[in-house]
Amino acid sequence: MTRRLSLFGATGSVGQSTLDLVRRDGEAWSVGVLTANSDVAELAKLAREFRPDVAVIADETRHGELVEALAGTGIAAAAGADALVEAAQRPADLVMAAIVGIAGLAPTMAAIEAGTDVALANKESLVSAGELMTAAARKSGATILPVDSEHNAIFQCLAGGRIDQVRRIILTASGGPFRTMSGDDMARVTPAQAVAHPNWSMGAKISVDSATMMNKGLELIEAHHLFPVGLDRIEILVHPQSVIHSLVEYIDCSTLAQLGSPDMRIPISSALAWPQRMATPCAPLDLAGIARLDFQAPDEVRFPATALCRAAIAEGGARPAQLNAANEVAVAAFLAGRISFPAIVDTVRRVIDGQPPMVPTSLHDIFSVDASSRAAAQLLVDQYEHA
Repeated sequence: MTRRLSLFGATGSVGQSTLDLVRRDGEAWSVGVLTANSDVAELAKLAREFRPDVAVIADETRHGELVEALAGTGIAAAAGADALVEAAQRPADLVMAAIVGIAGLAPTMAAIEAGTDVALANKESLVSAGELMTAAARKSGATILPVDSEHNAIFQCLAGGRIDQVRRIILTASGGPFRTMSGDDMARVTPAQAVAHPNWSMGAKISVDSATMMNKGLELIEAHHLFPVGLDRIEILVHPQSVIHSLVEYIDCSTLAQLGSPDMRIPISSALAWPQRMATPCAPLDLAGIARLDFQAPDEVRFPATALCRAAIAEGGARPAQLNAANEVAVAAFLAGRISFPAIVDTVRRVIDGQPPMVPTSLHDIFSVDASSRAAAQLLVDQYEHA
């Protein structure tokens, strides 16, 4: 039976990997929605190939370009934040939520509230509004299928098990490209070095998050919402080879692990095919060739982001949203050459320390917290730049 897919973030790395799988099994899928941030040419190219009902460009100023690029195709062209939300409310069997950053929150929430199952590749939405999103999913009956390799691994390891019988969840981390680098050397890291992840092919923002270990801290917050075993039962373990994607230990002391090549098409395929499985073109594991798997505890002195994230979700309320907003601003400033690599996490810490605690009860509250935290982070970036 053909299933209908809405893909938000079609031109990014997750979107491209998703479409690669759809392309290989075209009879199983029809694409109803494709969206992109600002790349009109690529969005139009994909729309002409996959023939969605509507293509949406987030940048409203490029609406005319998209209309022109799709002229004569019969594909509707829309633009802007409201159009993204409207597209998320269209009937679909699955929404792939792969917009990077807080920009993905409103359409993701709209899909969940409509009762549509969501394959979630946008961790910032769950970090900023986890309680609201999970409550909305419970109310509408929508299933949130995690696409991050670590959370998808946990999801798979929990299949057939009961969450009340989980002793602990272990999130693995590659440690990023600077795992063995001294603090002094990290002060001189360049954006080009930070985006060169040793194992995964990812976008610039998530690559920098991996290098600071902020990505793993954000994933800890995600796991806290997705798998409610208690924060004290979620741990992080550095595993440089990125072969074991996460582990679940049960009360009988048996531990289940999900292993696979570092290829995002594997967890994406798991979400697309759930509760079944589908074939992928990914390389199978050659454990004899890999020969060894290494593990070590995270170094939270050189990489304080994970401890900062744990403290933020432990305090709860607006803290995770403040953290996420400040991190997005700081990473963008680092990539633009405006601040140093260590200043990313320092900016996040200073924003959290300077913002008042509160308990958001709506998306409006989340966006308000996001805006004020971004403004505070931008002030700090300006101070760094002119120091």
